[in-house]
Amino acid sequence: MSTYGGRRSPGDRDAITVEIGYALFSAAFAAALLFGAVAGPALLFDLPQSLERLLRLAGTVLAPTLFLARVVSVLLRFRPAGKSADRTD
Repeated sequence: MSTYGGRRSPGDRDAITVEIGYALFSAAFAAALLFGAVAGPALLFDLPQSLERLLRLAGTVLAPTLFLARVVSVLLRFRPAGKSADRTD
């Protein structure tokens, strides 16, 4: 955007779209990997019921948390030029 309140150029819109797609895809991949690493042993091996429940619960809580943290971190890192959070105009 070249002026205050102006419209974004097609290139800016494309860049934002790609960045959102990257954020969602990488977050889903990381969350699935974490869930598999944490809850996977409970699904593959014969473990005590309390341990299975704990591992599945931990995976179910940690995976969405990681997903959200990854999406937020990627999107906050991608900011259009001149749009930093510490500006006080």
